[in-house]
Amino acid sequence: MSTEPASPNSPHGLQAITDVIDRLLAPEGCPWDREQTPESLADYVIEECFELVEAIRSGKVHDVREELGDVMFLLAFIGRLYADKGAFTLADAVEGNAAKMIRRHPHVFAEGECASREELLRNWERIKREEKAAAMAEDADAEGDAQAAPAEGAQKGVFDSLPKGLPPLVKAYRLHSKAARVDFTWESDEDVEQQVEAEWLEWLDASASGDKERQEQELGDFLFTIVELGRRKGIKANAALDYATLKFLRRFEGMEALARERGLDFPNLPFEEKDALWNEVKAAEKA
Repeated sequence: MSTEPASPNSPHGLQAITDVIDRLLAPEGCPWDREQTPESLADYVIEECFELVEAIRSGKVHDVREELGDVMFLLAFIGRLYADKGAFTLADAVEGNAAKMIRRHPHVFAEGECASREELLRNWERIKREEKAAAMAEDADAEGDAQAAPAEGAQKGVFDSLPKGLPPLVKAYRLHSKAARVDFTWESDEDVEQQVEAEWLEWLDASASGDKERQEQELGDFLFTIVELGRRKGIKANAALDYATLKFLRRFEGMEALARERGLDFPNLPFEEKDALWNEVKAAEKA
């Protein structure tokens, strides 16, 4: 097998990964890789996807390239394991996705038009629900289970396709997005802003009550509404919070660095001196 990297425009880029997997899974290959299953690799997919997201948000193209390759390797590996079981091949998955994308973009691949982005998203959700209903009916026919098939004309739930394991901020965004596509949302941004104010007042009232359960509920309601306000402005709360945490971390590390340079014991500094270092780091960033 050649060790030369494939050209960026070469159709054999994925083949290079396939060749590596062939060697790893061969009888004389890697014992660890030969023991893996799709289930054992699932957590690695999550980890590598987080690393890819981190690289993208860092703006470091070299890191993005590396992490994208790691994710692709895992996907190819899992696809190979399913192919070895006789379930499906990676080509089946890719071709199925291409067909799905064509089906969900009738305004591009078939005769049809979308007057607005909102109409496009509503059509997307409608097509997804129709696909899910058809898949359930097909599964029911295959299993001979009439009860599993949806009744003719029955509509699928708006949130049926939402993954249950999404992180809370991502899930909140997707809930608002999907609800908006069926016109279940506030009429204007000003209405949402008023709701944010109302939820904040409810949080203050709960905070003063000392009732921990109520405080948790009201804080959750406040955050949930903030997510919708951001969505309407084209801001994803999960990404915004990630950037905020990275900024805090960068500034905090800057404070520690200044303290070390000046021979200061940072953990034991009074708050006022820490705050002065914080403001110094902020000023340096702006400069």
